[in-house]
Amino acid sequence: MRNEFYGSFDTERLSGKSDAGDYRTPFQIDRDRVLHTPTFRRLQNKTQVFWSGEYDFYRTRLTHSLEVAQIGKSICSWLLRKTGSILSENFHIDTDLVEAICLSHDLGHPPFGHAGERTLNHLMRAHGGFEGNAQTLRLLTCRIFSAKRTGMDPSRAFLDGILKYKSLWSELATKDSPPKNHFIYDSQHTFLDWSLAGNDFPTELTPGNSRDSFKSIECQIMDWADDTAYSLNDLSDSVRAGFLHIEKIETWADANGMDHAEKTPLGDLIHAIRHHRVDPFVGKRIGKYIQSARLEQDVNFLSATSNRYKYRLTIDPAVRAESEVFKKLAFEVVFLSPQLKQLEHKGSRMLRQLFEILETRYVRGEKIDGQDFQLLPADTVSEIQDAPDQNSRARLVCDYLAGMTDGYAARTYKRLFSPDFGSINDL
Repeated sequence: MRNEFYGSFDTERLSGKSDAGDYRTPFQIDRDRVLHTPTFRRLQNKTQVFWSGEYDFYRTRLTHSLEVAQIGKSICSWLLRKTGSILSENFHIDTDLVEAICLSHDLGHPPFGHAGERTLNHLMRAHGGFEGNAQTLRLLTCRIFSAKRTGMDPSRAFLDGILKYKSLWSELATKDSPPKNHFIYDSQHTFLDWSLAGNDFPTELTPGNSRDSFKSIECQIMDWADDTAYSLNDLSDSVRAGFLHIEKIETWADANGMDHAEKTPLGDLIHAIRHHRVDPFVGKRIGKYIQSARLEQDVNFLSATSNRYKYRLTIDPAVRAESEVFKKLAFEVVFLSPQLKQLEHKGSRMLRQLFEILETRYVRGEKIDGQDFQLLPADTVSEIQDAPDQNSRARLVCDYLAGMTDGYAARTYKRLFSPDFGSINDL
């Protein structure tokens, strides 16, 4: 049965090539191409909250992405089946498309979590910055799947679905302050234009938060699924790791003037910890967050072009407020803890020293200690040397570092800087 929610505008590929003859739908092709790339598999060794490899039950970027995909698909099913839905069996949000978007949403994240992202953005400040979402777009359009480094040729709906941010680096930069996050690279303006079919943003959608709020319905679903996983599943890991316990939660709540009595969100979490029922607590809350979503019709400059912009996702205000409380709790009690900040500092330092030596050798083309040390694989070196300018060479060095897993970055660092580590047999 044909799904009338989508038309040729949504399924068109970046190259213009047809999917005719393939038994899969265009969005199943998008999902499969993501799943079968080394880039996706590397997420299993990239930090979510705690360093990957520390213990085998903590979440990594891979398990987080899988959980976001499951939640995203469940939101689609809920929106289709809830009483009074405006969707139907032949007019609905495609679960394969949402799954592909959710699986891809963190592909561009570098090693060592958000600390690694901030470090690379600082190091690339003279070359257009670094941002995880922009890097995901770069991977999908320019770097993965094809041996010729031409990207995976995404459909318009898929590419648009991963575009959480739609402002260029230069649109947010000031003379003295490059943007900290939430941008795409200036060179990616052609992909942004293509996703919008060449339409200009109306004047009220100014660069920054205003423009970033303009998302396709699939991107909105991914965003809420990500928030759900982040605000709930990360709590579970934090309790297991001993970073969150009853006394800390009560102290934090009192300091912030938040109620933690019975039948409040924090009270429910404390009750779950006390009775060793954190996982059931999280599971039940995920179901509640999924069912808090509903669709409302919208009118904007693309709503007549695609159904993807004809609807917006609204979340029950009480549920969204609860999610914000849990996110704030995790950030202030766990993410800002000295233990994690020390690890972030170590990861940041490793990335900085790796970038500095590779920038010296391959971006500026200088010798190291008077010698032409070859520090990167031959095919990577060849691509960098063929780049037309310093900015392009720096971007390729950044690509190499951002693609590293936590473990590979640490091993590379130790091979280059630790006298008693490494041998010619290292993989």
